[in-house]
Amino acid sequence: METLVAHTIREKAKLLARVRRLKGQMEAVERALEVEAPCGEVLQLLASIRGALSGLTGEVMEDHLREHVLHADDEKQRAQAVDELAEALRTYIR
Repeated sequence: METLVAHTIREKAKLLARVRRLKGQMEAVERALEVEAPCGEVLQLLASIRGALSGLTGEVMEDHLREHVLHADDEKQRAQAVDELAEALRTYIR
């Protein structure tokens, strides 16, 4: 019997690397504000962070759809996965 490993565990190293890059980008914003960098520079840093976070969010959502909705073991698990994603989307678009 094969044990199912969740996509966030399987992709842990890659996801953590992306999170660490995001942390580095946030630290760059902090440094820019501390040295009173021009607002255009700060805005560019913030736009980069938003893009990186959106990419990470999209990747985790896509993997969630594929693993927990498309390949669900039964309808109960599929419905639960859809509910989880719907709740995350509601929070995301606020």
